[in-house]
Amino acid sequence: MSMTDPIADFLTRIRNASRAKHTRVEIPASRVKGEIAKILKTQGYVQDVKFVEDSRQGLLRVYLRYDKDSRPAIEGLKRVSKPGCRVYVKREEIPRVLGGYGIAVLSTSRGVLTGTEARKEGVGGEVLCHIW
Repeated sequence: MSMTDPIADFLTRIRNASRAKHTRVEIPASRVKGEIAKILKTQGYVQDVKFVEDSRQGLLRVYLRYDKDSRPAIEGLKRVSKPGCRVYVKREEIPRVLGGYGIAVLSTSRGVLTGTEARKEGVGGEVLCHIW
């Protein structure tokens, strides 16, 4: 099975697992996916992220977070820039997700950053996804 958009696959696996109330989800690892997972953790959307060695590229094991009423911490994930239609923004154009309630994840020259961090750094980049 060829994967045209591994980041969309990553987001979909997290979305499906959180809707199905799984405690964790395993996703084939890559550098960018690892960076996005790290942002999810620092922003409090997931409990933990571990890298698991396997015979191939390794796995990211993402531990999902729920509130006391078992509602997922992640309400939505949306892929913005797709392989067929890349979305780039200048630093002045970095989107605010749901009026600052969510986060935009950008791939910039300084690495994978949240919209807020990219604004602080004064860099634009490719808008990978929105998370809220």
